[in-house]
Amino acid sequence: MQFVFEKIFVPNNHTFISRQIRSDKRFNKSLLFSTLLFFHLSVFAQLDKLPLKGICAHRGANKTHPENTITAFKEAIRLGVQMIEFDVQLTKDKKLVIMHDDTVDRTTNGSGKVSELTLNEIKELDAGSWKSKKFTDEKVPTLKEVLQIMPKNIWLNIHLKGNKKIGIETAKMIIAEDRVLQSVIACGKKAAKGVLSINSNIKICNMERLDSRTDYINKTIEKNFAFLQIKSSRNNDNMLSDLKKLKLKGIRINYFHSEKKEQIQELLDLGVDFILTDNLAEMLDAFSEIK
Repeated sequence: MQFVFEKIFVPNNHTFISRQIRSDKRFNKSLLFSTLLFFHLSVFAQLDKLPLKGICAHRGANKTHPENTITAFKEAIRLGVQMIEFDVQLTKDKKLVIMHDDTVDRTTNGSGKVSELTLNEIKELDAGSWKSKKFTDEKVPTLKEVLQIMPKNIWLNIHLKGNKKIGIETAKMIIAEDRVLQSVIACGKKAAKGVLSINSNIKICNMERLDSRTDYINKTIEKNFAFLQIKSSRNNDNMLSDLKKLKLKGIRINYFHSEKKEQIQELLDLGVDFILTDNLAEMLDAFSEIK
């Protein structure tokens, strides 16, 4: 019986592995079938764990914790959130950090544009004490640090602040940390192009706003994006018909935003899948009573 070494691509990890295998064709076909079956079962198992609907923690549990920090994300996880939204930017030295504003001024003790500061400079800042003294010395996290604390059974709503370059780097990081299945990249068309150039299976939430909601929806359908985000500030006269059109195409709907628990059932009935909120604990409690 002869053996050979063969490289096998493992899609879930996006890597190659070397295995010693028997060289007869019947055995090789059986091994290939088993490998593919295992991969597909593992994919379906994770997809089955991801929530179909729920509440999205806008920048983490930002009402009680400093936004876009590890402590805010851990609190959202503890509360049982179904989706967490956070913002990603590139530093001066092209590192991926979590920050909403163009500058660090509002949410740290420093000043300056994120794009003009290095990662080391940003890591020296206090990103917690502005919220409360008990969060003193909380740091601005990197995308890698955030991905590494996330469980596999919640959606990651990753909002990119930038163009093609940040899309490329974010896609690479998501792949490296094995987070493709649960990640939704919310971004404009330039960043989306960067993401999809690395992996066309990564889900995009279309954030390229147009003059009307109808045009926005039609463009999302045309581009075959997986998600879009409806804004509460838009005119709601045609919302029901708009959302029905999206549902027919299998597009998931995020809603930004609602802080009122009384609106949850109405929004779910309209077809909204995930509701972004700052009022996390109360909205989660209300959602758990509806399920």
